[in-house]
Amino acid sequence: MAAFDPIKTAIRSPRGGVSAAVLLLVMACALFAPLIAPYAYDIQNLPGSNADPSVAHWMGTDEFGRDLMSRIIYGARTSLTVAVTAISISVVAGLTLGAMAAYFGGWFDRAVTAVVDLTWSFPEILIALILIAIIGPGVGSVMVAISIAYLAQFTRLTRAQIMALKNETYVEATTNLGAGHFHIIFRHLLPNALTPVIVAGMLATGDAIILEATLGFFGLGAQPPTPSWGAMMSSGTAQIFIAPWIIIFPGLAIAITVISINLFGDALIESLDIHNHLRSV
Repeated sequence: MAAFDPIKTAIRSPRGGVSAAVLLLVMACALFAPLIAPYAYDIQNLPGSNADPSVAHWMGTDEFGRDLMSRIIYGARTSLTVAVTAISISVVAGLTLGAMAAYFGGWFDRAVTAVVDLTWSFPEILIALILIAIIGPGVGSVMVAISIAYLAQFTRLTRAQIMALKNETYVEATTNLGAGHFHIIFRHLLPNALTPVIVAGMLATGDAIILEATLGFFGLGAQPPTPSWGAMMSSGTAQIFIAPWIIIFPGLAIAITVISINLFGDALIESLDIHNHLRSV
């Protein structure tokens, strides 16, 4: 039960509790969109296009008469799925690469560090755009692009943690007892280096949501009619003076979700007291 104490402490703080409640609401929308959304996200009603927010359509309708609230609810599924999946892949790959590079050292460490430092010098959006230009647009492509774009961050952080841990007495004792390299890495080193990386991954999820929305805004993410917050904002730019709610409400959904992730992440960092770990890279 001790492992859950930092999360309980974070939730008990005012900003942690409020942000956790908002995130639970967003996740509920993503998981239960067919039950929560008042309409199907792809039902068109051209005579009712660009309708003002009303009792029938709480957030109005878009240029095709589709219920905007329903599309935002379904869009939560797209944004969270892409961001969480991509960051999870990036975290797992970064943990593995960073741990092996720090533990084995030598030419492997130099090669990994060189590649990581090279990608670290470019903005994530530029890396994502280059990768999508190569593999093509779509949800799967965005996941791959985001996971690669954030790989350097987690590799560097993991490497720094393992470098600090690999000379500890318990590692030397485990080695003397005949444990193999991979046993030491995955059973002893990584569990002790995991917490800062997981917290950094949660904070990066907010950035990944913004990146997914940006790519969707440019038409490189989820393709119509699949709802995406970024794509909805893109279509709303043409209607901004006619129906400004088309761009305002998806933008608010992005802002509220990302701010909640960052606030909860800050509360969790304070409860774990790992500022120094995250600043070490």
